[in-house]
Amino acid sequence: MIEKSSVDYEKAVLIGLITRFQDEEKSNEYLDELEFLTYTAGGEVLKRFVQKMDTPNSKTFLGSGKIEEVRAYIEKHNVGIAVFDDELTPAQQKNIERILECKIIDRTNLILDIFAQRAKTSYARTQVELAQYQYLLPRLAGM
Repeated sequence: MIEKSSVDYEKAVLIGLITRFQDEEKSNEYLDELEFLTYTAGGEVLKRFVQKMDTPNSKTFLGSGKIEEVRAYIEKHNVGIAVFDDELTPAQQKNIERILECKIIDRTNLILDIFAQRAKTSYARTQVELAQYQYLLPRLAGM
């Protein structure tokens, strides 16, 4: 999903939450891993956004103030992708795309993308493609 050429990396921001189940240290560890995955898939991480919340917002994952901060940064720096550390619901993904006006992917989608880039055999490519379709199916509602 992340487009890469021989030299250019697509600009990305990372977004994560600190919850009652995940402290700041654990959140930073997960974002470090997510940054490595983003780089592996062909992205260049410009900034990380983290918000402390008990649970993710059911509509936009982040609170309204934080999502506005992310939107302003994306617009100012011409960022193409927002990568979320947690799996988003189809509704959250759609709402966030409408607000941020860029490509929205979560950790699961990013990992599937890396597998797709590296699959060598036709069987491996077919298995990855099947997993991607299973992931995308609930997100296609209304299309």
